[in-house]
Amino acid sequence: MTTSSIDARLAALKAEGRAAFVAYIMAGDPDYDTGLDILRGLPAAGADLIEVGFPFSDPMAEGPPIQRAALRALDKGMTLSKTLQMITAFRQGDQTTPIILMGYANPLITRGFATFARDAAAAGVDGLSVVDIPPEEADPLADELDAQSLSLLLLSTPTSDDARLKVIQRRTSGFAYYVSVAGVTGVKEADAAVVAPHVDRVRKASGLPVAVGFGIKTPERAAAIARVADAAVVGSALVDEIAEAVEMNEDVTARVLSKVNSLAKAVRSARVGQTTV
Repeated sequence: MTTSSIDARLAALKAEGRAAFVAYIMAGDPDYDTGLDILRGLPAAGADLIEVGFPFSDPMAEGPPIQRAALRALDKGMTLSKTLQMITAFRQGDQTTPIILMGYANPLITRGFATFARDAAAAGVDGLSVVDIPPEEADPLADELDAQSLSLLLLSTPTSDDARLKVIQRRTSGFAYYVSVAGVTGVKEADAAVVAPHVDRVRKASGLPVAVGFGIKTPERAAAIARVADAAVVGSALVDEIAEAVEMNEDVTARVLSKVNSLAKAVRSARVGQTTV
């Protein structure tokens, strides 16, 4: 798999006149087997692209839901290697759905950027988003990812000015990832009216499709974002479903995929009767 898979999927959805729905899960949450079941079920439930977090003990960009998901996964022995193993297993049945890994620099530095890039490509990863590597320091990682034809997705935020956007987008490929709210995941809600001009600005600066993440929890909010952006990313709402299903002793996979389906339907229908972005 390569960055071209991301490009192809987003181009196909643009031709259909709709935004992409990107579902985020934490690898190994609530355990490896259930996490793999959820991962395998995401495309049929409506996920156009999948973002897979690899657990880290200090996820500084995450709010309480994803922090707890990371701790659940770590408690069950989840590692970066097992995350790649999970993606390899997923690829046995799905060769087309783009997968983006999301996480933090320490596990990558420990593994070595070159080794990580080779292992990720072999597993079937298409791209990587790293929260805590500044764009000014991204070249060593970006070079290794480029060598394996993998995308690096650097984050831009409401405080990124035009000069900063140029720096961020210099090594970004696949799509531009816009963080819709100042702060951590799963706390504030994204306002489409506020987000829209920022999306336009990021799109012009990057020349890439723009995915909006952080602050999207409901089908209504996802639909509103899908009208102004090229993709809507939902994470905290899905890991909340996992936590609640575990607590209530419900079928975790069924509950999460039902939530994915409702969000995906909202995104798919968001632009009906509307001029495309």
